[in-house]
Amino acid sequence: MTPVHFSFTSAFMLGLMGLAFHRTHLLSALLCLEGMMLSLFIALALWAMQFESTLFSAAPMLLLAFSACEASAGLALLVATARTHGTDRLQNLNLLQC
Repeated sequence: MTPVHFSFTSAFMLGLMGLAFHRTHLLSALLCLEGMMLSLFIALALWAMQFESTLFSAAPMLLLAFSACEASAGLALLVATARTHGTDRLQNLNLLQC
């Protein structure tokens, strides 16, 4: 395993472990998701550059566009949650309550 491959794998796994084990606030969960998406973006961009193919050159930009949409939807949910509940703690959110 090359050091570059190890660093992107470890960055993705750290984001995944942060999402799985440290779910106290919605903002920390969103930051873990964003870190995972950025590590995937960099890995996909380096993979497309390594093969030097024009077929895969649009894939990192498409992933970055979806990541930006995911981040904006997450921030909108964060603002809506903070306005209605007064906090972003995930333990205080009840999905069955209107």
